[in-house]
Amino acid sequence: MKVDAPLLATDLGVVPGEARALEEIGHDGIFTFEGPHDPFFPLAIAAEHTSRVELATAIAIALPRSPAHLAQLAHDLQLFSKGRFVLGLGSQVRAHVERRFSATWERPIARMREIVLATRAIWRCWNEDARLDFQGEFYRHTLMPPLFKPEPSPWGPPRIVLAGVGRPMTRMAAEVADGLFVHPMNSPAFLHGTTLPAIDDGLARAGRKPRDFEVACQALVVTGYTAEEMRRAEETTRMQLAFYGSTPSYRCVLEAHGWGGMQEELNRLVREGRWLDMGAVVDDRVLDAFAVRCEPDEVPEALAARYAGLVDRIAPICHARPEANHPAEWAEVVARVRAIPTRGDA
Repeated sequence: MKVDAPLLATDLGVVPGEARALEEIGHDGIFTFEGPHDPFFPLAIAAEHTSRVELATAIAIALPRSPAHLAQLAHDLQLFSKGRFVLGLGSQVRAHVERRFSATWERPIARMREIVLATRAIWRCWNEDARLDFQGEFYRHTLMPPLFKPEPSPWGPPRIVLAGVGRPMTRMAAEVADGLFVHPMNSPAFLHGTTLPAIDDGLARAGRKPRDFEVACQALVVTGYTAEEMRRAEETTRMQLAFYGSTPSYRCVLEAHGWGGMQEELNRLVREGRWLDMGAVVDDRVLDAFAVRCEPDEVPEALAARYAGLVDRIAPICHARPEANHPAEWAEVVARVRAIPTRGDA
């Protein structure tokens, strides 16, 4: 099992040290996400200060960006990292796309599919000297003067990994992308009932094999080396799950456990601005359904019990930051997590 970690530094000056530390601990990949800061800039710095780990956006929001922008950013990072970059893309949800980014949400699955195809068409132009003639329903790219054509990548184009929750987006990802980022709010029940069947369907439609597609999963972990770390990790994870659960797009995950009504309750608290009350809705049964809760030395076995044979790589997400606060101890945990069987071993 490959093991990934989030690059959480918000100060670009801190990125070199954090990226090096994550690589030294033994992680196979590090990733950023589109939150308060841009997801691409930190990876450019991380590429300079690491030599082995894969570097991924997990995720960058695709719909507000042109395939030409994505192709150029990813191509440059692939060159600079010497073939270690992974372009992770997600659609986000309607409210953010329309009201935060002032972009178009219409038919997001079809648009996401076309973004993948258009981006690859641009890369073929740059890497294989193919004529650029992509004419889709939403995007058209037909002009590439030599002045604006970068040098080919000796490492080929980056892989494209899509984020998906529901069946339609997950199925489409398996048809056209190189992998899937499983949403942090997940459970074995949801993976078995929704995610993996949708992947199998998409791969079959495209005539692809499981080995052609990588499943990367974030796993919420409540652990800590002190009582205060454990308390903080549990409290923050409850709030994180409450935030996710309030979003209509993620209701299907709750419904897999018969808790669909919880989404309406959490959404009501959001509308009323009662953010601090949301964590109380996530009781122990919900927390234990979507997160691993145990002592640090029990984490590998707990993750194996949930994910062995289901995914190809895993990112333990713990708000107590054991990778930063206890790097030597966490390095042993990472080494044992890497021994968990993957989809290919099942």
